[in-house]
Amino acid sequence: MRRSSTDETPYRRSPSLDSKPGSPPPNPFRRYSSSYGSPFSFGLHAAPGPQTTKGRYTSPKGNKYVVFYLDLSFILLLELQRCRLARACLGTVKGLMVLFNLLFWLGGCGLLGVGIWLAVTQGSFATLSSSFPSLSAANLLIAMGTIVMVVGGLGCVGAFRENKVLLLSFFVLLLLIFLLEALSIILFFAYKDEIDRYAQADLKRGLQFFGTEGNIGLTNAWSIVQTDFRCCGVSNHTDWFSVYNDTRVPDSCCLEYSENCGLERPDTWWTAPCYKQVKSWMQHNLLSLWVSALCTGVTQILGLAFAMTMLCQVAKCDTFYA
Repeated sequence: MRRSSTDETPYRRSPSLDSKPGSPPPNPFRRYSSSYGSPFSFGLHAAPGPQTTKGRYTSPKGNKYVVFYLDLSFILLLELQRCRLARACLGTVKGLMVLFNLLFWLGGCGLLGVGIWLAVTQGSFATLSSSFPSLSAANLLIAMGTIVMVVGGLGCVGAFRENKVLLLSFFVLLLLIFLLEALSIILFFAYKDEIDRYAQADLKRGLQFFGTEGNIGLTNAWSIVQTDFRCCGVSNHTDWFSVYNDTRVPDSCCLEYSENCGLERPDTWWTAPCYKQVKSWMQHNLLSLWVSALCTGVTQILGLAFAMTMLCQVAKCDTFYA
């Protein structure tokens, strides 16, 4: 049987004000599909379309949570990868720091040992200045060896244990030493003439203590310098006349060393000034001196770079794992 038009009336909806001409007619079963499972449905339901299914299972809010979770996972993986790279870099820097400072520490031990040996066997060896009698070769080697051992020990232990306090102490001490060396070089070239005049005057004053009691270091130093450099006196051999109050020189000034040879004729003495000879020797070996100074500076800069790099890496790893 066919339904009459009056039977279909309850199932029709009046067009809404928002509907436009030419738009598709409303779904007659839409009202019942929205009340799925209600007791008034009477079994009349429209089949859910693909859009309904898609909206039911994948809401925009769920997509946002999934994307956020994926982004967070990706960031965590990147951080883990960066941490692995940081640990690998830290291990490389740690090995270089330990090796560098171990060699540094062994060198300090050698300098300290030589200085102690000179102090015990030779006394105040190589003391030429009367104004600074403590500036002997033995004392300088002992001081240098002690400083190198302390700095190298701090760096080696700090790198091995990854201790930030020891690494920072090593960095600060090495930086102070480097700055003092650079300042000394700048002042030397800035006041070169004044230093030259003062050094000659001080050496001449030191001649007065030659051969006296308690100044064996100064006596030995002048004897070695005059014999090795074939020179006599600071400016010339006449510098010794005021010391002996006579026209004589030490036996180390003789062309051929013998007992009391300084009392013989002046034509048997060295006439070259020792200050000029030593200065000339330094100028001939200036390249070697500059290479040594450059190697020392580069070594200190590498030590500073390694210390700061390792300090930053240790701080990053501590922050990440904290």
